[in-house]
Amino acid sequence: MAPVLVKNIGGKKTATESTISLDSDGNPPLGVPAEEKRFWFQRAKDFDSEAIATQPSVFDDPQTAEKYQPRDDWENLHRFDPKARWTWAEEYAIVRKIDYRIMIWACIMFMALELDRANLSQALTDNFLTDLHFTTNDYNLGNTVFKLAFLIAELPSQLVSKWMGPDRWIPSQMILWSIVAGSQFWLSGRTSFLVTRALLAILQGGFIPDVILYLSYFYKHHELSIRLGFFWTMMSVADIICGLLAAGFLQMRGVLGYAGWRWLFLLEAIITLVVGLFSFVLMPAGPCQTASWFRGKDGWFTPREEIIIVNRVIREDPSKSDMHNRQPITPKLLWKCLKDFDLWPLYIIGLAFQIPAVPEQQYLTLSLRQMNFDTLTSNLLSIPYTALHIITMLALTYTAEIFRELTFVSVIGQFWILPFLIYLNVADTAHASRWVIWAVTSLLLAYPNAHPIQVGWNSRNSNTVRARTVSAACYNMFVQAGGIIASNIYRADDAPLYRRGNKQLLAILIMNIVLYGLTKVYYVFRNKYRDGKWNAMTAEEKLHYLSTTTDEGNKRLDFRFEH
Repeated sequence: MAPVLVKNIGGKKTATESTISLDSDGNPPLGVPAEEKRFWFQRAKDFDSEAIATQPSVFDDPQTAEKYQPRDDWENLHRFDPKARWTWAEEYAIVRKIDYRIMIWACIMFMALELDRANLSQALTDNFLTDLHFTTNDYNLGNTVFKLAFLIAELPSQLVSKWMGPDRWIPSQMILWSIVAGSQFWLSGRTSFLVTRALLAILQGGFIPDVILYLSYFYKHHELSIRLGFFWTMMSVADIICGLLAAGFLQMRGVLGYAGWRWLFLLEAIITLVVGLFSFVLMPAGPCQTASWFRGKDGWFTPREEIIIVNRVIREDPSKSDMHNRQPITPKLLWKCLKDFDLWPLYIIGLAFQIPAVPEQQYLTLSLRQMNFDTLTSNLLSIPYTALHIITMLALTYTAEIFRELTFVSVIGQFWILPFLIYLNVADTAHASRWVIWAVTSLLLAYPNAHPIQVGWNSRNSNTVRARTVSAACYNMFVQAGGIIASNIYRADDAPLYRRGNKQLLAILIMNIVLYGLTKVYYVFRNKYRDGKWNAMTAEEKLHYLSTTTDEGNKRLDFRFEH
């Protein structure tokens, strides 16, 4: 959220997201905040696209501007201009261009990640467990090792990314993990299976927060949340593609004497390798660093476009200039970020919110095979829920931004899952039609996932680049820890109906609903506490605070948490 300052409106001082005593004498006019239409369907026919889009910010008042001045080594400093103005038509055009140049490739990279980490469930339909003499507990252990290693690698990967730059580290990650993914062609038993799962996770860990940090260089907060919705949609699209590819690759069983699942691992790893190689030339270091031999000597954006990109982002969030894009995080800063208790409500939600749906997802293809669906049909039946999941997740993400409500919108997914989990707990699933079980499970898995909302929410409430770097990794670490818990709820001694496991999932879901409510209460009271202290200060005291405070990021009195 932008810094909360004071603006005179009709003689009354009210809290806004603008500036202190805004005086625009001698400066170009600013846009009216109420005129911003975030999405195309909100823009009426009379919407003036040629109106000034530049929003009021702390940089419009000389007294506050110096308190938020970008650091001298910030990579975009030469394009920073507090007097720059642009129209809505220009802003929307540049956002579309960023989507085309930056966002689409980010989605393609994420699809490559998902191909190599999710194809294990497709391999199950081709007698993977039988060929390697595994039990379902071995499968659970593989998932646990993967998620644990993924979790451990999150933070180190983020620190390397911040030091090298995500434009260098992310392509390197992809090439390295594609080699490990392809090596699964030669799996011979339990040890090689666990080793490759661990190595794959170590190299993939941190990829998601790395990309999120990278995208934050180009987008405003609400734009990033929507893009993250599409970003995770690509994971679902990748799952669909993975199912279709598996339907073909698994038919190669017997080619050169090898099982189909071995070809699945190898061929999908080659796809990732190609994407990783192209990523080296398709990921510029930042909005003002797009010129290269591959992208052209003039780069992707004109000087005017670079000015718009840089200033619209920093006017909304001045903290995005407090580190340059290749500055490492020191141990002292790392510890400072880790002990930020104001972000822990989101970390706890990240730990628990997906658990009620993960076991059903991991066991879907295996359960379909146990219900006597053949290999091809089992893979194809995993596609419908994924397609519906895309629609519900995007709808949820748009709803959160349209109504500017994060907590109550995020909890909708838990209420979606509730009736289907109740059915699995009370129905006689042993004698139910296999099509009914498939339909119930598919509808459960189609729930509107709040993950994109919560990742953006975590980023907003961090309020500094260094904090975002660490908090993005921490949040994802908690999500992976939740995955470890979820991977061990369905056990072999509870198969095939998993009565005990389903009761545990229902209890966790009810707990999640309570957690969302407590998080809402926490942030509301934190903001009220700061409002009380901030509003009790005079304008002079506020300026003195801004010039002398050692508070940083979300600890500043002029910062308000979003919820």
